[in-house]
Parts: sequence; structure tokens; C-alpha cells
Amino acid sequence: MSLPLDGITVIALEQAVAAPLATRNLADLGARVIKVERVDGGDLARGYDHVVHGTGAHFVWLNRGKESIAVDVKSPAGRSVVRRLIDGADVFVQNLAPGAVERLGLGAHELRVDHPELVVVNLSGYGTGGPMELRKAYDLLIQAEAGLISITGTPETPVKTGIPTADIASGVTASQAVIAALLRRWRTGEGATIEVSMLEATVEWMGHSLYTQLHTGTQPPRMGLSHSSIAPYDVFPTRDGEMLIGIQSDRGWRTLVTEVLGIPQLADDPRFVTNVQRVRNRAECDALVAAQTASWRTDELDTKLSTAGIPAAQIKRLEQVADHPQLQARDRWRTIRIENATVEALLPPATFADIEAPMGDVPALGQHTHTLLSESGLDADVVDELIAAGIAIQAEAFHPTSPR
Repeated sequence: MSLPLDGITVIALEQAVAAPLATRNLADLGARVIKVERVDGGDLARGYDHVVHGTGAHFVWLNRGKESIAVDVKSPAGRSVVRRLIDGADVFVQNLAPGAVERLGLGAHELRVDHPELVVVNLSGYGTGGPMELRKAYDLLIQAEAGLISITGTPETPVKTGIPTADIASGVTASQAVIAALLRRWRTGEGATIEVSMLEATVEWMGHSLYTQLHTGTQPPRMGLSHSSIAPYDVFPTRDGEMLIGIQSDRGWRTLVTEVLGIPQLADDPRFVTNVQRVRNRAECDALVAAQTASWRTDELDTKLSTAGIPAAQIKRLEQVADHPQLQARDRWRTIRIENATVEALLPPATFADIEAPMGDVPALGQHTHTLLSESGLDADVVDELIAAGIAIQAEAFHPTSPR
């Protein structure tokens, strides 16, 4: 069986996280993704750190299965190469600074005059127009502007999320939009110009918290590991650690107190009989639950909760996630190549019954430059001249040798 996006070519003038995540999602579905990088170091994420055998962790996460061409897009010859590549592509994705692609002659309007079937995605911090259009936009800043930080953390301390949520929200939105545009093009022959704003993607993810504000006029409080609308929903002590328990229904409350904690008298206690009452009396409710969970070892309590069908989880460290028994049992890890090593990477979370994502290599900077310059229609002597002049660079041999 073929991969869903076999035959689709994506040109990505991208850096950092949001756009690279979008195009990596497309590569995982079988698209050919050609990543255009700067000659002076390439994608910024290559240099965030060097923790994965000399390669940045962000870059390894976001760039498998892509081809890298390194050209100076500020030079006429470099721009010409990128335009040639786009002319033969189905999708063009970019997340440069606002107005940058237009100054390069690679704006959506100009590209689609000649290729109306092209799908163009412009991913930016705040979108076109409005007072913040030209503002710099990093994940932390967008989390702040979208209200995410205001509801994250403890009552005393707001915090950002531990992952780049704004980048991920916009990257996922962008890849979803590309697939929808390609589906429409298959039906009608019509391309698309798509704009994805990191702010708007993140505000969309604010979900029920935003609707609570809109319809009550009240800012949802920061709850730490708890939940503003559900109780008990928090971390509770055990004899040797702690356990997360989340009761979603009144039936679940009854099961928890009767079958697990051994305090059946609380099942019909008017203070706790409904979720509304439990939230209203959260402190008492949580204290009564904690008094019981503290008498169990974590593994014992985990088993009892699971057997009773109560939603619960242990708070795992990343070293435990790397060896998570569920991921191991479902055979979710694969070996991929990076510039200096082979490493393990997770399969994409969407599992097709008949095919598996290709899980291609993470490219070295300019690894495919020579090949792609030739594919763009340039003569061999012109290709050599561009590389000799530093307008394009070709990576050295790609020889991964080390295991994770």
C-alpha cells in the first residue's frame, strides 16, 4: 500500500519549531519534504544545543525524513534555485519574519500567479494585519499573549508549559490545513493560500478556560495539578510517593470511596454526592481522599485503582517514559540516522493498519544540495560554480556510526 502523501513535494523555507513540525508531519505521511536552509549554519534549531551526538534535540525531533539544500536566498542565484524548486512542488511552507518572503519575490500571490494549483502556507506569530503583525513571536511570548501562562502553574506562581505548546499548536494546525487543501485540490484543481497564526492556534487550544471567562466573567484560577471544574482531580500522597487520581463522574466517586478507599459512608454524603458539591467542598474532599491513599504503596494503589476502573496515573520521569511498558509493548520505537549516529525515534501517533511511516534520516546541513541543484535544471558546471562561490553548500559525507 502507498503512503497517503506519496507523490506530494513540499518546499519548506523554515526554521525553529512550528513550520518544521508541520512539514515533518507531512514527511511522516509520505511527502517529499525539501528543507531550504541558510548557508551560515542552517536552521536555528541546529544550534540550540548539541545533545544528540552533536545534533540539536529540537532538530532531531522535527526534521526526520527531509532533504536539506543550503543556499543563500538573499542572492539572486539562490532565490532562483528556490523558485525553481517551488515551480515543481505541490506545497510551499514558510515561517520567516513577516514580509520576508515577499521581499524575496516568493510571496503567495506572486507564486500562485504562475501556479494557481500551489498550496502556500504562511505561518507567523500574529497573522497579517493588526497592531502586532510585525512583533517577534517566540513560543514563550505567544503562551503569554494567549493567556496560557495565566492559567498554568500554582495559585502563587504562573509558569509556561514544559513543552513549546504554541509552536506545536500552530504546527499541527498547519499540517492539517495542508492536507485539507490537497484534498480540495484533488477535487477541484484549485490550490490555496493558507495563513496560520501562532496566537490564534494557541487561543483555540485555550478551550473551556476561555469559554468559562466569556460566560462567567471570571478568570479560571491556576490549579497546579488540580482542575478548576472537577474534584477530586489532583495528586494524592502514597506511602512511598504519590498518585494522580481524576474522578470524572459521580458514579466514579462512588466506586472510588466504596471499592478502593474503604470509606463507603462518603458515597452519599451531601457534601460530595455530586461533582458540583465536591468542587464546592474541594478542600475537605481532597483531605479525606489523601488520608486513605497515604496508607497504600504506590504500586498497590495503582493496581487497585486500575482494577476498579478509576482514572489514575503515576507521575513518570522522562527516563521512565523512554522505557514506558506501553510504548514497548506496542513496538513504537524505530532507529533513524542522524549526521553522526543512529538514534531511536517514536513512530507518529496516528497508526495506519496497512502501512508504517517511513521514519527517514535527519539530514546534515546541505546534505542534498548538489542533487537538488541538479534536479532544479541547472547544468553541472553551474552547480559547481554555486558551491564554489558559497552561494550553496554541500555537506560532507553522512556517516552515522554510534547507537543511542
